[in-house]
Amino acid sequence: MRSRPFGRTGRTVGEIGFGAWAIGAAWGKVDDATSLAALHAALDAGLDFIDTADVYGDGHSERLIAKVLKERGGPRPFVATKAGRRLPQQTVEGYSAENLEGWIERSLRNLETERLDLVQLHCPPTDAYYHPELFERMERLVERGAIAAYGVSVERVEEALKAIEYPGVASVQIIYNMFRLRPAELFFRQAQQRGVAVIVRVPLASGLLSGKFRADTRFEADDHRQFNRHGEAFDVGETFSGVPYEVGLAAVEKLRPLVPEGATLAQLALRWILMDPAVTVVIPGARNPQQALANIAASELPALAPEAMETVARVYDQDIRPHVHPRW
Repeated sequence: MRSRPFGRTGRTVGEIGFGAWAIGAAWGKVDDATSLAALHAALDAGLDFIDTADVYGDGHSERLIAKVLKERGGPRPFVATKAGRRLPQQTVEGYSAENLEGWIERSLRNLETERLDLVQLHCPPTDAYYHPELFERMERLVERGAIAAYGVSVERVEEALKAIEYPGVASVQIIYNMFRLRPAELFFRQAQQRGVAVIVRVPLASGLLSGKFRADTRFEADDHRQFNRHGEAFDVGETFSGVPYEVGLAAVEKLRPLVPEGATLAQLALRWILMDPAVTVVIPGARNPQQALANIAASELPALAPEAMETVARVYDQDIRPHVHPRW
C-alpha cells in the first residue's frame, strides 16, 4: 500500500487506514472475535493507521485495539483516538484542562500505552474553535509527553478552516466522499499549504456507497443508520453523510456503471477519495477480515479516468448538492 506523509509530524502512514467505530458500538450487532480478526488481517496486510475514540463502545474499541497490539508485539501502528464526546452536553466550558487530562488518561489506560500518537478533539461545538485557550491546553499535553500530537475532528468545512489557523493542529478529520465534495473546494488546498494532515471519515456514506442497500433494507435498532436518521443522537451528517436515504440510493445507481471489472463500488469510492493529493489517509470501517482486506485492496486500483471524475461531480451537482452542500 502506498504511504503518504502525515502532515508536519515527520511520520508517514498507509493511505488506507482502519476506522474502528464499527467495532465499538452503534453499528448493530458486533462480535468481538470477528472484530479482532479484522484488525489482525488488516495489520497483516500492511495497514499501519487505526482511528478510534474514547466513546466508541465507551472505550471498548480502544481496548480491543490494545488487545490486538499486545498479542502481536513489535512496532505499533499509528493509533489516533478522540476526546470530548463523553460530555453530557457539548459546551466550550466542558473542554477544561481537568476534563481533557481525565479523558486522555483514560485513553492511555484503554490503549495500554505511555503516550498517545494523536488525540483529536471530537467534533466540539463550533464556538470552541474561537477559544485559543482550548488549543493551548492541548499544547501543554504535548509538552508533558501525554500525547505526541493533536488535531480535530470536525463536522463543517468552516470549522476545519478555523482549526488550521492554530499552528499546533497537526490534523483535521472530516467527512469527504462522492456525496460530500465541499471539503475539496477550499479546505483541502489550505491544509496542503499549511502541512496539515487530512483524515477522511465516512468514506462510504455509512455504507450507501457500497451499493449493497435497497429501499427495503432494515437496520438493527442499535445501528445509527436506524436511530440517527434525522440527527436524533448526534449530527445527522454522520449518518449517510446527511443525504436522504432514497436520494442516495438513486444516485448510487448512476455511479454503479463506473465500477471497473473485478472491483466493487466501495473500492471505487475509496479510490476516488485517494485521487486528491490533500488526503493523507481514509478510514473505512471493517467488521470482519474480508471487509478489511477489500478496503486495503482499493489502494491498488488504477487512477480514475477524467470522465469518471466528471460523472461523480455531475451526479453530485444534480442529485446530492442541494441536500448537503450549504449545511456542511
